[in-house]
Amino acid sequence: MNKIQLTILIVIIAIFAVLFYSSQAGYLGLSTPPKGQVSITQIPQQMDFITQTPPLSQQGQNQLQQQQQQTAQSSPVTQASLESYKTASATAVIKTSKGDITLVLYGEDAPYTVANFIKKAKDGYYNNLTFHRVEDWVIQGGDPKGDGTGGGSIPVEFNDKPFLRGSLGAASRGDGKVQNDSQFFVTKEDSSHLNGAYTNFGMVTEGLDVVDKIAIGDKILGITIQ
Repeated sequence: MNKIQLTILIVIIAIFAVLFYSSQAGYLGLSTPPKGQVSITQIPQQMDFITQTPPLSQQGQNQLQQQQQQTAQSSPVTQASLESYKTASATAVIKTSKGDITLVLYGEDAPYTVANFIKKAKDGYYNNLTFHRVEDWVIQGGDPKGDGTGGGSIPVEFNDKPFLRGSLGAASRGDGKVQNDSQFFVTKEDSSHLNGAYTNFGMVTEGLDVVDKIAIGDKILGITIQ
């Protein structure tokens, strides 16, 4: 093998190494609050809400649009259920190993997200899943893999609801393209840096003390809809 061939081989290996490392960063993340707003405990990258990914090529953007269309077309949420959740808010009770968390769901402001959440809850999807991420300002759970990388994709639904203490949000990369269809988070502090970047689809009405007690690994025993 001559020097030119050896150099080409080294470059190829380096490129594959970079691509492999990037793929391990995890599926979702939540942007770090501005300095001085709230403090954050550093955790492994795969537990974050946001992963830093390079800009998509035109071909990649076209493929993403096709995937979004396929996701919307194959969604188990029916048009009838979507319409029903537009006209009335529902109440959800997250039963955890530390106690119950009661939330009102914003049916008018995020109908598709709420309909998807309600269907999963009624189907028992969340039963015995865990809270895989806990920081001093947020808790996140609902991942079928339990490590922040699981779940599918659905369209985002931004609204003018501010993220306050007790707000319920859908996990995403924060890029405005798609959001996770199963992972959700509850803010423990006012988090205005999330406004307009994540779907806000509910608010805790009872059980904020339980939210504060949640630790990594605590179970979601089930979610009931009232």
